[in-house]
Amino acid sequence: MNKVQVIGTGSYVPSKVVSNDDLSRMVDTSDEWISSRTGIKERRISEGEDTSEMASKAAMKAIESAGIKPEDIDLIILGTATPDNFIPSTACIVQSNIKAMNAMCFDISAACSGFVYGLDIATQFIRTGSCKTALVIGAETLSKIINWEDRNTCVLFGDGAAAAILQTSDVEGILAICRGADGSKGKALVSSAIPVKNPYVSKEMLDKQVDATVKMDGREIFKFAVKVIIQEVEKLLADAKCSLDDIKYIVPHQANSRIIDSAAKKLGVSEEKFYLDLDKFGNTSAATIGIALDDMVQNNLLEHGDKILLIGFGGGLTYGGLIIEW
Repeated sequence: MNKVQVIGTGSYVPSKVVSNDDLSRMVDTSDEWISSRTGIKERRISEGEDTSEMASKAAMKAIESAGIKPEDIDLIILGTATPDNFIPSTACIVQSNIKAMNAMCFDISAACSGFVYGLDIATQFIRTGSCKTALVIGAETLSKIINWEDRNTCVLFGDGAAAAILQTSDVEGILAICRGADGSKGKALVSSAIPVKNPYVSKEMLDKQVDATVKMDGREIFKFAVKVIIQEVEKLLADAKCSLDDIKYIVPHQANSRIIDSAAKKLGVSEEKFYLDLDKFGNTSAATIGIALDDMVQNNLLEHGDKILLIGFGGGLTYGGLIIEW
């Protein structure tokens, strides 16, 4: 079975910075209210760029970081809850944009777990020999599905994209993987799609109006997130035969600082063990972990041999994680 390494990362966020004070002029909120409850100070919002455009820019940065050519890529996996279209996949649009014409392409829908799901899937493809070089992207334009009059949700989310290159290696860089889902809690985080409308449905169905904006049960998500962080961190450590002392950073989905505070206390570790940048970018769903990872790379926080633990959770409800040796 082939070994796998992460050999490059990249990220991209829109230039438009929207602060908490900016939002306080739109809805009944304040910087203090948002900061104290979420840890978020600002977020980036698209002024027209769609998911594929941001994903392509992040991908090109990852390709440059890895020192490869687009034509070397034979697999593109893109995690998103906000694709450009139903058809074609956003991954196929990215393939065309970056001229990676030798790659098989597909999107996955795992919401905030999308990046770690993508890393997991790409690892399996490489381990079995089905591909040699994979591009994994998490990208979201959440601003197009947010209700900008709902202060409980519009303050949380931002837009952005992140990418990683995985490749066959002589040394194993993926030490452990976990993944799972609980569809019974799916209604805790919802963004509806087009309803069934055809000549055979009832008039009531034809008249049905759908609100596609995000709706969230924050308490349910909080309980789920804290539970799976603890559960899956412990499982990953056991599978990798290491301890929290061996992990330089835990890189969680950047949803809410209170979730991280609670999980850290229950794991018995300092909050400093968790790498957070949600104060700058907010919750970018499938992009958060990748943006944080690239942020660490750009700030020279990772050295050869460092072990990091990625842990995601989100709509579905889904969860997943990996331990990576850098």
